Amino acid sequence: MKPDPELYDYWPYKNRPKIVWPEGKKVAFWVAPNIEFYELNPPVNPQRKAWPRPYPDITPYSYRDHGNRVGHWRLMDIMDEFGIRGSVSLSVAMCQHHPEIVEACQNRNWEFFSHGIYNTRYIYGMDEDQERSILEDSIKTVEAATGQRIKGYLAPALTHTEKTIDLLAEYDFWYSCDLFQDDQPQPLITSHSDKKLISMPYSLEVNDHYAFNVYGQSARQYADLLKRQFDQLLEEGAESGTVMCIPLHAYLIGRSHRIGPFREVLDYITAHKDDVWVTTAAEIAEFYRETYYDTAVEDIKKYKKGVSV
Repeated sequence: MKPDPELYDYWPYKNRPKIVWPEGKKVAFWVAPNIEFYELNPPVNPQRKAWPRPYPDITPYSYRDHGNRVGHWRLMDIMDEFGIRGSVSLSVAMCQHHPEIVEACQNRNWEFFSHGIYNTRYIYGMDEDQERSILEDSIKTVEAATGQRIKGYLAPALTHTEKTIDLLAEYDFWYSCDLFQDDQPQPLITSHSDKKLISMPYSLEVNDHYAFNVYGQSARQYADLLKRQFDQLLEEGAESGTVMCIPLHAYLIGRSHRIGPFREVLDYITAHKDDVWVTTAAEIAEFYRETYYDTAVEDIKKYKKGVSV
């Protein structure tokens, strides 16, 4: 086991090469609905239980099932209203369990990236061949259902191995959402120097799971948090382009008492038309890889203390 995973280098926020997003925009804004499937009785992982109580723990199971039955449809309507395409963090088994939802996203020209097969099957303890199977299944399943080759990855339930990031580069993924170290994209360190895998700013701090289930915020407090996050990133984006992601779970934000304040957030952010690039994670990754990746790698070398990138 490595004492340091060595996934990315230290790179101070100030005095980096300036990023300017397409059409001179200051903030690249994307929304990530987590469209997940939770099994009531998944295979046992020795390192983590799926549910806190003995089978059948139907309360948390049905609580999350609300998202697939109600919440996603409510959320899609709101995003349509403001012309926002989602970048779907997909439990790829949704392609079999609820193809109606996947089709509705596809019809909206939304992006899909992998969030594992089920959000109740964890990567902890998997060997390399098993993890490869997860990635290969994700690529194959989403491509068969939607025609899209997935470019991004968020590990199921944020579970990883030491090989996860390196395997993403090997399988030609463009971005990982599993690291939370920055407000701008950053090249990641892998053994595949010909690949351009980046860390895409996602967020735990403005994730609705943390807002509602960890911090105990109200819908109004969460809306205020999102607006303050946006205001700060917009101000800093004048100096160098920033990224704001809102990670969502429809069983949380899609509740009838929460969707109204969230609608106000989307109205507020998209009103800044001259400064905000409303886009998808794959489009951000594509632009960054083509425009800034090589410059960033060269700049990071200044902080490597004699070790070449």
